[in-house]
Amino acid sequence: MPSVSSAEPIFLSSNVGARATPLRPVVGGWYAIPAHRDEEPDAQRHERGRRREWLPFRVRVAAGEADLQRVAALRWAAYARHLPAPLVQPLAQAEALDREPGVAVLMAESKVDGELLGTLRLQTNRPRPLLLEQSYTLPPEMAQSPCAEVTRLAVASHPESRLVKTVLLKAAYRWCEAYGIRYVLVTARPPLDRQYARLLFRDVDPARGYVPLAHVFGLPHRVMVCDLARARQDGAGHPLYDFWFRTDHPDLEVGPEEGRPSTQSTRSNSSSGGWVLR
Repeated sequence: MPSVSSAEPIFLSSNVGARATPLRPVVGGWYAIPAHRDEEPDAQRHERGRRREWLPFRVRVAAGEADLQRVAALRWAAYARHLPAPLVQPLAQAEALDREPGVAVLMAESKVDGELLGTLRLQTNRPRPLLLEQSYTLPPEMAQSPCAEVTRLAVASHPESRLVKTVLLKAAYRWCEAYGIRYVLVTARPPLDRQYARLLFRDVDPARGYVPLAHVFGLPHRVMVCDLARARQDGAGHPLYDFWFRTDHPDLEVGPEEGRPSTQSTRSNSSSGGWVLR
């Protein structure tokens, strides 16, 4: 992932007019958000103080085998930059879990040429336990609540990779919130664990530290959690608060088409899993 000085903005080509989009690094330079926003008039805002912002890429849920193979290629390329290629070779093909009920694979695609800029996978604990539970026992209250695990986060090696990462994680938050998820879990090694900590993820059990996990190549990872019921309260004053909670991004195409989910599980025809909380 390219290193960009936190003192200098980076610029993206944008389809909003012919202007470039300046970015402002935040949270110690690990993440980036647009420095200037395209705002609609007050009368068109959903509520006072909210903004609407258009991005140079869109985030959607993968639909079909062609999407999953593109995702697999990016995963392999991203993971092979940091881990031995033979270890991550299985990632060169879509995984069976990508097609399972209760799973959504998110894709960030450039509006300019359709290039895949980033991806992550969300697995809920319905109808099956999370993958991390093969190696790690969650507290009973957490295990019995609606949970989702973020896995296979991968971004292309581009100057805008930090913005893509930030937006993908916001999209994951939006998806989980829409589908009634209470706890969002991640597993991470250095330095990604520190990045998640900057986003207010906390260790499920600080005493355990780094735990070898079967579903991430048997490598030691921290198991971290964000409680969505407290996210707004805990995030007050955070550098990303306005971007996360007070800015609307129409390019995040990850929620239900209409209505607000309840807690009854149903099936849909989604090719990326088909199970949602409604």
